[in-house]
Amino acid sequence: MSENLTVKAGRFVSVLPHCRLLNMSVDHAEGQSVIMRLPYSEAIIGNPENGVIAGGSITTLMDTACGTAAFVGLPGNELCPTLDLRVDYFKSAQPGKDLVAKADIIRITNSVVFTRAEVYQEHGDEKDVVATCAGNFMRIGMQINGRPV
Repeated sequence: MSENLTVKAGRFVSVLPHCRLLNMSVDHAEGQSVIMRLPYSEAIIGNPENGVIAGGSITTLMDTACGTAAFVGLPGNELCPTLDLRVDYFKSAQPGKDLVAKADIIRITNSVVFTRAEVYQEHGDEKDVVATCAGNFMRIGMQINGRPV
């Protein structure tokens, strides 16, 4: 089942223009969780003097990972736009290292999907957490010809 969810998540991410521009990818999706990667590149640098990654790049990764978790965690192909994203930054991300986001669905209601994510950098077997977030996504439901299915 997780292989199918990883493929579904990968297809979803591959059509998002910002994901293509930043080379974001899905490492794994299983159940109601997604792991995504944002490779280090010049496009995500916030300070060219020291190569530190821009906070907006980290937020974009978290928002995309949480939204992707909502997409694969719901039956069918239900799109859920972001209602709210609360971000806590703990430290600057180290230059030259990829960012990894792990996003999980916490709760699903009839109208909202609640998620959490953390972004970290890998140092061998250890994770160095850079930021976390809580994201809420509005359930629109699947529609055909403007009618709910």
